[in-house]
Amino acid sequence: MKFKFAVVIFLIGFLITLLGAWLKITHITFGPFNGNIALTIGTFIQGLGVLLIIIKILISKKFKDL
Repeated sequence: MKFKFAVVIFLIGFLITLLGAWLKITHITFGPFNGNIALTIGTFIQGLGVLLIIIKILISKKFKDL
């Protein structure tokens, strides 16, 4: 797994969270997809991205030298 992959996962989660905040502010829904669902999904994806970044840092050879 590359570090870029984890960052991309985090940024996708950030964009979904941003979309969810906009949906909540404007009270727009797209069928069952509303601001609450977008915020929840975005937050979980961001958490996954952060977890992948932490794992990548911990298994890095340069980190082991510290």
